[in-house]
Amino acid sequence: MNLSKNWHQRHYDSLEFGSRIADSVAKGMGSWRFIILQTVFVIVWMGLNLIGFCYHWDAYPFILLNLLFSTQAAYAAPIIMMAQNRQNERDRIQAQDDYNTNKEAKLEIEALAAKLNSLEVEKLDKIIQILENMQ
Repeated sequence: MNLSKNWHQRHYDSLEFGSRIADSVAKGMGSWRFIILQTVFVIVWMGLNLIGFCYHWDAYPFILLNLLFSTQAAYAAPIIMMAQNRQNERDRIQAQDDYNTNKEAKLEIEALAAKLNSLEVEKLDKIIQILENMQ
């Protein structure tokens, strides 16, 4: 196990090519850049089809555009769900890692508390012994 990498890097390195592609697509489709570009595309598409003097490749009510959106949605939904499943897996891994870290920290704190307690007891024993010697 490579200790220089955190759990997220190790998890990403273990992903297959398709999983990385799905994550990238989901990340891209969930961005403002995608929303803006798609909005511009739709406005241009509709504008060219409404204003076009010679050729309307997709006249109102834009059936071809609706078909494109349906196809996009048909592919986007499962890709986004795959990415969400991997995010759930990453969350479980992180939660387990956090749990293990907390368990280790608890054991260290308990050991420190026991050591401090034993030091206190030793000091108190020495103080009592000094007081008894003074009497």
